[in-house]
Amino acid sequence: MLPRMPIFPLSVVLFPGATLPLHIFEPRYRRMLADCLAGDRRFGITPAGSGQEAPDPGAVGCLAEVRVNQELPDGRSNIVVMGGMRFVIRRLLPDAAPYYVAAVETFDDEAGSDPPDDRVVRLREVFLQYQELQRHLNDLEPGEVELPADGLSLSFHAAAAADCDAAIKLRLLAERSTAQRVEALLLLLPVLTSATERALDVHRRAHTNGKGGAQSGLATGS
Repeated sequence: MLPRMPIFPLSVVLFPGATLPLHIFEPRYRRMLADCLAGDRRFGITPAGSGQEAPDPGAVGCLAEVRVNQELPDGRSNIVVMGGMRFVIRRLLPDAAPYYVAAVETFDDEAGSDPPDDRVVRLREVFLQYQELQRHLNDLEPGEVELPADGLSLSFHAAAAADCDAAIKLRLLAERSTAQRVEALLLLLPVLTSATERALDVHRRAHTNGKGGAQSGLATGS
């Protein structure tokens, strides 16, 4: 029998090993959270279905384990979840709960699909370059970077951090070959890096008023 899993359709994509902050405010998902906290603290995150919120059979998602729960006075909650195993929705199940419940089948990457070591090294280099530009773009302080050593974990880490469309992230999540995911990221990240370089140039020009010097601090108009 396939496992039963509460399902939370969202427009964001969770990857194994990644953390994700969520704000729970709808009554049915408050109930889902309460039920999860009373049980194994897990639910599934999938994209919404085609033309409706209910996820489609065959949709790929990721198990989310609640690691932090901050309940607010009005019943809403701020939570942080960590991604676990990936799964495929086989069918939605009738259930008395006000949220979706589905029969799911978990999966891993295919055995023997590990990338060559040199491609893992290259992904690490490309991702670090992208991550450094993102740090500058978002005016973040430098910090110690710790990346996973193995290709599988590194590919999930890079995919989670990539600032790209959810549809692209879903394809990376659904990929069952680690080597193919690494190669896809080695094509994607340079494109994102170029876009970040352009955005960073605009960002820096805005800070220098486009004249290579600091802004005067005087505003025109009010």
